[in-house]
Amino acid sequence: PDATFLCLGDRKDLGIHTEMFSDSLLHLIEAGVVTNEHKKVFPGKTVTSFAVGSKRLVDFVHDNPDVRFLDVAYVNDLNVIQRNRDAVVINSAIEIDLTGQVVADSIGTYQVSGVGGQNDFIRGASLSEGGKPIIALPARTSKGIPRIVPTIREGAGVVTTRAHVHYVATENGIVDLWGKTARDRARLLTELAHPDDREMLDRAAFERFKHA
Repeated sequence: PDATFLCLGDRKDLGIHTEMFSDSLLHLIEAGVVTNEHKKVFPGKTVTSFAVGSKRLVDFVHDNPDVRFLDVAYVNDLNVIQRNRDAVVINSAIEIDLTGQVVADSIGTYQVSGVGGQNDFIRGASLSEGGKPIIALPARTSKGIPRIVPTIREGAGVVTTRAHVHYVATENGIVDLWGKTARDRARLLTELAHPDDREMLDRAAFERFKHA
């Protein structure tokens, strides 16, 4: 989330409905980028369920009437999320396979985190009028390990299914997988991969879908 917020300084009248409130939101609010005035749910208010960050963040949200802390069951309710028009949701992933299965909480059998609200927000944005549910990830890890893979690791858990995934973005671009065939998904995701991984993915896709 923090990396995304740093790129939004030139936008206007944004609204915030988020599971987690972090320091990077403060800059957007103080710069007037976030006004919340066009929201359908709690207009004029930043809505969240918890905050994680610095003392400055804590001081900002403490007794702040413009920030509403609400039960996570409400904040993450897809029926609430979809009521805000043009809801843009950005979630990250550990890896994604050529069919669009999104792994976000585990590396193989090793549990890294909980599933959080990813599935709730992805579904909520997809149902929002004009909404855009986005999965964003680097094409490789800092150690050079591919994040777009032929198949997910054994034992890994799928958080967002290929039936629910829409937009996927890396530093190499963004694609829309919604309604695409398995072959088309593989082609589009390969375009997002690191250039040195594309030949491997092309071969894997050919072997997997050659009789499809």
